[in-house]
Amino acid sequence: MEPGGIMAPGGLAIEGKPAMTGIDPDKVGRYVVMLVRDPLLVYGGDPAEILAKRLENPVLAGKTGLFTTWSGWYKGAHITFVSGGSGAPEAELPLVELMHYTKADTFIRLAGSAAISEEVHSGDVVISSGIVRGDGVSKVYIEPEFPALCSHEVVLAMSKSASDLGCRWHVGVTRCSDCEHVGGGRPAVDGYIQPWHTEIIEYYNRANVLNLDRESSVIATLCTLFQKRGGAVFSIDNNIVTGERFIPGQGHDDSIQVVLEGLANLHNMDVQKEKKNLPCWVPEEIE
Repeated sequence: MEPGGIMAPGGLAIEGKPAMTGIDPDKVGRYVVMLVRDPLLVYGGDPAEILAKRLENPVLAGKTGLFTTWSGWYKGAHITFVSGGSGAPEAELPLVELMHYTKADTFIRLAGSAAISEEVHSGDVVISSGIVRGDGVSKVYIEPEFPALCSHEVVLAMSKSASDLGCRWHVGVTRCSDCEHVGGGRPAVDGYIQPWHTEIIEYYNRANVLNLDRESSVIATLCTLFQKRGGAVFSIDNNIVTGERFIPGQGHDDSIQVVLEGLANLHNMDVQKEKKNLPCWVPEEIE
């Protein structure tokens, strides 16, 4: 605690390490991928540990009862995978520690999701361009009118990889909510639901929102607020509007590859940008 009982920036520490993640800051890469230990995605183990096997020279960067962190390299990009629980309040914990203690400047949400647009189908990949802030955590940081933007560099890098990989992909807005059931228009215990809950899906469908999520808004909001780069990539495993039934892990390997290749693209974009001393990446030519 600092004088006056105010907690020091970055939160608590245990034996000199951030308490929530236990990370060694020197082992954390520039590009962070945030994961949920989601049984719906059928990882077959802790997702950070599983996905780290796709990296070169993977190392354990931190492990606590809440979060597991692995780092490694992919085509020149130093990537860190962080796995933990679900929801924006849970995502805030590693996000703040990573922003405070490390030099990471890019944070990507990789997850499965339900579509609410007729144009998006099971097995597709959605790359978020922005997030509807339906969570509670981001509202504590800043007024609701403040935008949850996804970095245009992240969107371009991910779009390029999705196109090159030949998967079905979309770019658009994602809605994030803390509430899994009635907050997504689904009945809860004993069929409990209120009239306004039943209007949620149709409301955002008419607004051309593509899919639903539980973590991305706090990531995009804090990245926008603290001048980092945020983004989100989703595999679609069901569609609430069209009735396409849930299939565990549908399309998720595509979304994983989109993120890995996208971060390799982003690394190359960063090298070009820094070599030319530009404030943001711009294409060489526009034909």
